[in-house]
Order: sequence, then C-alpha cells, then structure tokens
Amino acid sequence: MPLPPTLRTRFTAYLLALHLPLFGCATLLLPARPALFVGAEAALAASLALGWLLLRRALEPLGYTRRFHELLQDQQYAGRLAAPGMRELDDLVGMFNAMLDALHRERLALGEQQGFLDRLLEATPGAVLVFDFDRRISLLNAGAAALLGLAQPLGRPLSHWADEGSGDGDFDGAFDARARERSRDLARQLDALPLHASLLLTDTGGRRYRARRGQFFDRGFARHFLLVEELTAELEDSERATYERLIRVLAHEVNNTVAATGSVLDSLLYYRGQLARQDGDDFATAIVAARRRNASLGEFIDRFTHVVKMPALALRAAALGDVVDDILWLNRETCQRRGIALGWGRRDAAAPMALDVQLVEQALLNIVKNAIEAVEARRAALAHAEAAQMHDAAPAPQDFIRVELAHDDADGGRRMRLSVIDSGGQLGAVPVRRLFTPFFSTKKGGQGIGLMFVREVLNRHGCTYSLAPGADGETRFDIWFPADERTRHR
Repeated sequence: MPLPPTLRTRFTAYLLALHLPLFGCATLLLPARPALFVGAEAALAASLALGWLLLRRALEPLGYTRRFHELLQDQQYAGRLAAPGMRELDDLVGMFNAMLDALHRERLALGEQQGFLDRLLEATPGAVLVFDFDRRISLLNAGAAALLGLAQPLGRPLSHWADEGSGDGDFDGAFDARARERSRDLARQLDALPLHASLLLTDTGGRRYRARRGQFFDRGFARHFLLVEELTAELEDSERATYERLIRVLAHEVNNTVAATGSVLDSLLYYRGQLARQDGDDFATAIVAARRRNASLGEFIDRFTHVVKMPALALRAAALGDVVDDILWLNRETCQRRGIALGWGRRDAAAPMALDVQLVEQALLNIVKNAIEAVEARRAALAHAEAAQMHDAAPAPQDFIRVELAHDDADGGRRMRLSVIDSGGQLGAVPVRRLFTPFFSTKKGGQGIGLMFVREVLNRHGCTYSLAPGADGETRFDIWFPADERTRHR
C-alpha cells in the first residue's frame, strides 16, 4: 500500500498549482506588451520563491521535532538543540531542551538509585531473589547465591531446583549431597510461599529462616520477590536467655525446697528409736527413700544449672584426634560387653586447634553415650519384634559406632569434619529442629539436657553441626570445626 504524501509535498504541489497557470497567463502578454510580460514573470517568480521560503520556515519545527525524537531514541539526554534565532522556534527549542535536561537529571537520579540498590543488595546479609513476569529468577544477590547454591539460576523458576529430579549439575560444585538436599528442601518451601506471607521455615539441617514473598509493579504488571533471613543464631540466643531465666528461677525454688525438706527428713530419723523395731525399720526405709528422691530432684536441677552456668572457654592447642582417642578408650569396655564395634572409620592428619578440652570431651562423651543408648534401643525393638513374630529372623548385622575425622572436601579441606556414626537409627521422623531444644528427647524418660549441653559447647567453639539420619538406617552426628581456629565467645 503506497504511503500518503507528506505535508511538504502537498504544500509544494499547491504552490506549483497556483503559480504555473499564472505563468501560462503571463505568456499572453508577450506579443503585445513585452515589458509587462517580463514584470509579471518576475513577480510570479518572486512569489514562488517567497512561498517556498515560507514553506521551509513553516515546516522547520517538524525538523526539530524529528531531531528531538532521534535524541530520545538514542537516549542522548545530555545533547541539546541549537536555537535558530526565531522567536517561535526559539520557544519550541527551549521547551525541547528543558525536557531533555529534565530527562537527563531523572536518568542520573535513577542511575544513582540503581547503583545504590545494587550495592545494597550485595551488602545485604539476607537472601534476595527477584522474579520476572513468568516467576523465573531475574536477579539474586550474593546472600541468595551462598544460601541456595544454585547453578545458572537466571531465567529458571525455583521449582526447577525444588524438583527431586534436579541433578548435581543444578547446584554449586561446592555443595555436597547433604547441602544439595538442604537447598532443594528450602527451594521447595520458598516456591510454595504465598504472596504477602511471612513465615518461619526450617531446612533439613535444622537451620531456621524468616521468608517473605512480596510484589512490585513493572510496566503495569506484577513481579514477585523473596526476602530470606537466617534466624538460627538469634533464635538460639533468645531461647538460651529464656531457658537461663527459667532454670535459675526453678533452681532457686527447688533448691530451697530440697534443702528444707532434707533437713526435716534428717530430723525425723531421730524418732526411729521411739518406735517399735518393725515400725522403726519401715519408718527409716520410708525416710531414706524420701531423702533419695529429694536428692535426685536436686541433682536433676543441678544438671540444668550446669548447662546455663557453663564457664568461659579455656582454650589451648590440642589434637582433636587425641581427644577422640580418650573418649573411645573410656567407652571401649562398655561397648565390648554389649557387642558394639567402636572405633575409627577414618582418621586424617590434623593440625592442633584451639579447644577447651574438658568441655569438648564432655560433649563428645554425651554424643557417644547417646549413640550407645540408640543402639541398645534398636536391639530391644528388634528383640520385641522377633518375639512377637514367634519365629527365627535373619541375623542382624553387627551394631557399630564409627568415628571419622576428615578434611571437608566441600571447602577445599580447610575445615575438619568429625563424624560419629551409629547403627541405632532412632531418629526416624523426629523434626530436626527439636533435637537440640531443652526438655525434648527421643529416649523414654529423657530430659533433653545432653544435646542442649552439646549445642552450647559447639556454638562456643564456632562449630557448625548436623544430626540427621544417614544411609542404611544409620544416624550421623557431623561437626565442622572452624578453619581459622577462632571461636565465638558467648
């Protein structure tokens, strides 16, 4: 389809259509009045030239408009149009230049704001993920990259990593199998987070996060973003402070009661001689039982008090392998009597590190003791199941507690990983985040003090740790000691 004629073409056609007939009429004067003919032709030529000049001046604003459009299209907001020296055009050019100046200032402000936003996102310790209109990742900061460890995340939805079928190549090479599973579980929870919701999430490693999904509008369409902040340390500190206050109040009240009750019970024993022999023996037995129970109550409170009143770390250079050797030696006879294989599975050479040996030994004793009790509980459950089936079952493999001390390959071997692995497999479906909280225990009659003490010791040494089911029904307690041997004094 042909394009319509331009305004310049139409004006030119109009001038020609007006003057050509007049030129034709002027030729009639040539035979009779040559001088008048020349004058008429000259006047018509001058009129045509003036019309053409006025046409150019009238259409000149269109040229400035075109140049202004070209500057906008090329985003050359710092450019300016030259004033032609005509009042009307000067006003138009001044208006165009004012618009360019306003756009230039706005672009500078937006660029500064974008630069500040980029630096803010990189400096933010929390994770920030921004999605496009199709909920594919379009931006993530360093915190999100470190938290999730996603390989080539841009242009992909979170559901890509939440899927169980995602392979190792979809994650950072520094993430081991456990870290990939933790990242996959967290990505699944984040992908399912509703809009405008702010929830507390827990990953498979027991770490806790506050996650919020929001939205903003871009070119009239809604885009989503996620803010994820790890709260593990803050929540543990808050829980510790709450438990300290609670236990101190309980210890004060219980100790006062135990002391008074013990004194009264000791005084009552003086009345034994005033009773008949048989009644006196029964009386003394009851009093002794009450004293024993009273003392047990005091010891129960003391165990909690020792956790919250843990002394400051007394650090000295020590070989972690030698500390573990002592623990294995102390439990060797116990495990032999119970038919549990206890020993090293792997032991890499490790440089001495700064440890409070007494606290670390006590923590490791708790871990090994829990492993022995888990193995015993599994044996009891198997024996009960065999008795219920009333027939011979296949012989169970030998129970074991295996210790490994190895360089962590995930960070290039800078950190040491100490693992205590047992065949008890008693964690089952226990929520991971509840394992290190007071008053919670997987053992019947347990008080939850042991793991609370272990958590406190490891946190003070700056260690990270994980207690979770392993392969083939095993239970793994992994501890990563800091690479620079520094500790966090709490």
